[in-house]
Amino acid sequence: MMRCLCAGLLLGLLGACSLPRGAVLLNEVVKEKDAETPTYQVVHVSRDKLPVLAEWPRTGGEQTYHWPTTTRGPQSGVIRAGDTVDLIIWDNDENSLLTSLEQKSTEMRGLSVSSSGTIFVPYLTDVVVTGMTPNNARRHIQKQLEVISPSAQVQLIHKPGEGNSVDLVTGVPKPGSYPLPSRNTSILSLLSLGGGISKDVRNPVVRLIRGQRTYNIRAADLFETEQANIILRGGDKVLVREDGRYFTSLGATGTEELVYFDRETITVLEALSMVGGFNDNRANLKGMLVLRDYGPGQIAPTPETPDLQQVVFAFDLTTAEGLFAARKFRVNPGDTVIATESPVTAARTIFGILGSAVGLANNVSN
Repeated sequence: MMRCLCAGLLLGLLGACSLPRGAVLLNEVVKEKDAETPTYQVVHVSRDKLPVLAEWPRTGGEQTYHWPTTTRGPQSGVIRAGDTVDLIIWDNDENSLLTSLEQKSTEMRGLSVSSSGTIFVPYLTDVVVTGMTPNNARRHIQKQLEVISPSAQVQLIHKPGEGNSVDLVTGVPKPGSYPLPSRNTSILSLLSLGGGISKDVRNPVVRLIRGQRTYNIRAADLFETEQANIILRGGDKVLVREDGRYFTSLGATGTEELVYFDRETITVLEALSMVGGFNDNRANLKGMLVLRDYGPGQIAPTPETPDLQQVVFAFDLTTAEGLFAARKFRVNPGDTVIATESPVTAARTIFGILGSAVGLANNVSN
């Protein structure tokens, strides 16, 4: 009698409260579609729906890629404002204005190229050199000197300044400011000087800041596309950054956390693999869900757009139809991937509690 009384009491308590669970049940989510005024849209994803769903607006701040084009320039560097020039002038003329009888050369070290692109040379005053290669500037100065010293010969040494260098900021073992040795210094050459992209940078994106504009390219595309290996300009800034996009994993999966994109696109099955798959003891294979938020301007009662701002995409991974759909459906940044809990888990809990109840009743009766 006491055994039956204890079991009945525990069953009454089970009916009066809900059992603890680690994840949502599928029927609790999809029942919203039958509500008179649903607050979110439920879409059961199949292969025939994929083309239409692919046309739905993108969400989650997708990374946009835009990269400049360039043409090759002279092999040598170009003199710019802020650079430094050393001049050595040789002249054997006994009446030379530039040299003395004892020393047939004169040195002018550390001549700074002014903001107007000139350097000061005695007897010639300001000589424009900006925009010229060092060799062209040497010939230009030597020609100017012919007026006062026809036999003079000029040696010119060019040292790039800050305006003729580029900054390699992050994502490499050796960041720093690097002078441009020529007009044909490419971005891959710069990355090589910096020691290459660091191995711990996840799914790297290369960013170029040029003046007021910012460009981005996937590192994989930069390495694979010859046209992407652009020529750098003085003042460019190059950064290598990790892909900051992520999705959230919850429910009866192998892990519950933020999961960062390690490739450009991720499908539902790939996302499931990244989080360690399903929890074998808890997950419902018929209830793989992807939760997504759309903006107010992205919804409309048309096949090409969602009906509501919040959408639940449901996948049945117990069928080939559902598996093929999950293999093609892309997870967007900011999505939440949920593995619902199997109803069998709740049944096991009940049976476990009942077993404990029977054991307790036996102890009481004894």
